[in-house]
Amino acid sequence: MRLVPRLGSGIPLVARVDELRRLRAGFTRAERGEAGAVLLSGDAGVGKTRLLTELAEFADGRGALVLTGRCLDVREGGLPYLPFAEALGPLATAEDPVVAEAVRSRPALARMLPLAQPGPLAHTEYVPVTSEHEVPYRPRPEQDLGQLQLFDAVLGLLTDIAAHRPVLLVLEDLHWADGSTRNLLSFLLSRLRAQRLLIVASYREEDVHRRHPLRGMLVELVRLPAVTQVELHPLKEADARAFVEALADGPLSPEVIASVVERSEGNPFFAEELLASCEDHEDLPAGLAEVLLARLERLSPDARRVLRAISVAGESVSHAALAEVAALAEDELDEALREAVQHHVLVVEKGGYTFRHALLQEAVYGDLLPGERTRMHAAYAARIQRIPQGRGHDAKLAYHSLQSRDFTTALPALLLAADEAERLGAPGAALRHVEQALEIWDAVPAAARPQDVDELRLLAEASYFAGTSGEPDRSIAYARSAVGELRADTDLERAVKTWRRLAESLMNVEGRIDEAVEAIGQAWELVADAKPSKTRAWVLATRAAILRAIDRYEEARQSAETAVADGRAVGSAGAEASALITLGALDDNAGEFEEARARLRDAGRKAREADAPNVELRALCHLGFSYEDHGEIGQAIGTYERGIRRAEETGLTWSAYGLELRARHLLLRYQSGDWPSESVTGAPARGVSSVLTARMTASWLPIVVARGQFGPAGKLLAELRPHWRAEPLTAIAAGGAGAELAYWQGDHELAVKRAREAMDFLDALDQGYRLSGIRLGAGALAAVAAQALAGRLRGDEPAVSAAVELGEELIARVRKAVALGRPRSGSLGPEGRAWLARAEATARCAVGEPDPELWARAVAEFGYGAVYEQAVCRWQYAEALLAVGEPGRAAEELAGAHETAERLRALPLRDAVRDLARRARIELPGVAVEAPAPRRDTVDPLTERERAVLERVALGRTNRQVGEELYISEKTVSVHLSRVMAKLGATRRAEAVAIAYDRGLLMRPAGQSVVRT
Repeated sequence: MRLVPRLGSGIPLVARVDELRRLRAGFTRAERGEAGAVLLSGDAGVGKTRLLTELAEFADGRGALVLTGRCLDVREGGLPYLPFAEALGPLATAEDPVVAEAVRSRPALARMLPLAQPGPLAHTEYVPVTSEHEVPYRPRPEQDLGQLQLFDAVLGLLTDIAAHRPVLLVLEDLHWADGSTRNLLSFLLSRLRAQRLLIVASYREEDVHRRHPLRGMLVELVRLPAVTQVELHPLKEADARAFVEALADGPLSPEVIASVVERSEGNPFFAEELLASCEDHEDLPAGLAEVLLARLERLSPDARRVLRAISVAGESVSHAALAEVAALAEDELDEALREAVQHHVLVVEKGGYTFRHALLQEAVYGDLLPGERTRMHAAYAARIQRIPQGRGHDAKLAYHSLQSRDFTTALPALLLAADEAERLGAPGAALRHVEQALEIWDAVPAAARPQDVDELRLLAEASYFAGTSGEPDRSIAYARSAVGELRADTDLERAVKTWRRLAESLMNVEGRIDEAVEAIGQAWELVADAKPSKTRAWVLATRAAILRAIDRYEEARQSAETAVADGRAVGSAGAEASALITLGALDDNAGEFEEARARLRDAGRKAREADAPNVELRALCHLGFSYEDHGEIGQAIGTYERGIRRAEETGLTWSAYGLELRARHLLLRYQSGDWPSESVTGAPARGVSSVLTARMTASWLPIVVARGQFGPAGKLLAELRPHWRAEPLTAIAAGGAGAELAYWQGDHELAVKRAREAMDFLDALDQGYRLSGIRLGAGALAAVAAQALAGRLRGDEPAVSAAVELGEELIARVRKAVALGRPRSGSLGPEGRAWLARAEATARCAVGEPDPELWARAVAEFGYGAVYEQAVCRWQYAEALLAVGEPGRAAEELAGAHETAERLRALPLRDAVRDLARRARIELPGVAVEAPAPRRDTVDPLTERERAVLERVALGRTNRQVGEELYISEKTVSVHLSRVMAKLGATRRAEAVAIAYDRGLLMRPAGQSVVRT
């Protein structure tokens, strides 16, 4: 009997019922307008592709557009956006008018799909050299839009098509994805909303090791509500047995079935390969590589020679390329390929030949002799040099030249590949190519190096690409190395740009400002006496921004004014606009607000005219800051919204300023009471610094806490902690929101600890963050006041004394922050004054009875537009009024606080307001009045907490629901119930409720029957 396994699609799908059901359910939801994504993981050969094929057939049968792309293991550098180019490529020539129009209306797609849009990019996929070693140099604009325009174009394309018909986008082998592909996928998944779109991406679980670049991205993606995970486990023994039986063409002995099932360990591909290799029922090979190679031993020498040639290519190979590299005659090559295809080792795909499974390719490639491998790589490189192949030509040439150790050919190819990657908006791939060029630089003879390239240029390029791909520390390292390459005879302009590159890379990293001052000082020293030029104008503009950051305002103003003059003289509008922003910020510091805003508006207009979008976004950021500092919330929100729209238009949504605009906008939405229904932070693209994305998380955290979503809030709090030093604003958010979280959970000691930890950290880090101590101190004081009150109720004088002492210490720190802090606008703004008023009122509660006048002032101060914080103060104000016997006024404040809490779904505040109203017997509009407490003629054995738990159990709540309502853990609820049942002599929950009703310990609500469980 000859056992030749059939392709997986040739047999019924074994097991995988649950996984396929989840995938189909995800597509069905997408059909209804609930966009989603599935991350399908599993070991190599476990059946991911087969499962995706079933899903694609299902979606196609329902009229969906199915787009499929695969990542390839091209190792170093990679081909930017390869799976997306493969999946979306057919759309460039689609006959469907909706699809055609969606492609045609987005010129940025030309970077990925050259046929999509006639234009310059479509004719620059391959840039020929004019001499043996010359590398064309394309001047880079002062502001690069980067990969972000392309991201928005792809999202818009899929959204438009999805409005026409459902779309299924399948991306396979994500573990081989290059950085640009990962960035684009992350961007798309973060923007899934109401499109009729399902994205499914598969990856090998065992390949995503701890240091794999995909690992961190997966951690971020799984937090998105639209993303689900489906893990494909090995088949269970019964399913594996059924699979092996279905796989064979004829009956198998029980011994063979048992052996294959045991050795394959439930992996369908392993089982298929093991079965194919045991034709004569001989002992099976031990290792997987041996299994795979043993199967190939049955092929002819010519077939094995062809397989070795294809394994070196690492991708689908054309017939002509194989004929050249394998060095076989036409007839011999045809027979060898036919044999490999018939034995299911190769498949024909898009006119080329490739391995049916990547493990086969890896096994064959790994079995090559060193010399054999080098010769074949050299043959591919020679063919690529002779026959231009369009997109990715230089990256392929560089790869094969590196593997064949032909560094002389590899070096210019790497530089051309980096240039192409930059044009495609893939700075991460460009960075890797430049890094490879640096690695082999010394191995290439000086005479063979490109004429217009030296190590200084490579280091400067590496610094630039590291900065644009979100790796600031590497950007600094390369910039420092570039400075180290400067010599006495270095061209002056190059030296200036090198020092300025270092200053810019240092300027935006926390704790590096002193080094930035030194670096820009070196650049300025070189041009201080020079005539006005664009280089000098940019140095002056950068210098002005750095000097302002260290409070050398007068020098910063002089430098900025000179930059404006130079920029106007030489026509550098970008440098002029950058300097105007610094001047506007300095005017704001000096209290000249109208002048500041006029300069910032002018800077934004000039930057837009100069096509410098980053400078334009910076201008809008500072204009928004000016409005925000003065409590003009509406104008600030409008300005940030304009900036957000502009960032989206220019493809800079994920840039540093694009993120800052969204972060500030979200914070103001929190203050103004316009809370989004779900997270709008989005998942960051992998190329974006995690420090920047932490800003968005920090802006979202207060809303999560205020809504009582304590589980997610705790998770976000932990995620922010590693970013405190790199981005101190996250420490402010984590300290404030973390203290409030602990306060609502009743852990007042933890609330104080979190707030003080943030205050101490910021004080030690930079005195410029001293003002943050006002808000953080107010949060800590609220917990201290609660501790003092609890101590007084218990009659615990030592606890009260400790709370009073701590409260005095904290209010002293708050007052010190007010006295020594330096507000951006020169004087304490509305937000600072409001938090100070709240801190003073709360401190009074810690040392004694609450003061209604202090709370009235706090309510008034938050009236500038901070809706939620004002509602919190109104609740506290009502409690102070009740303490002095003014229930009428207290009722008004409680009603206002309750209305805000209800509208915002701020559940902890709402429940606190209702609890105070219940205790004070105050009716709240729209809230049913609770029945009066029952008369008890016997001693009540229950504590207030135990009664609260039992009351909710009587209403049919589960332990988890009771815990969520009372802000305690499910385990604590169980402990309270156990104590209640012990005190009442009950054996079940329902019996405890019944006994409590009978003894008058609980009042039965009208129409409410005893819970039966």
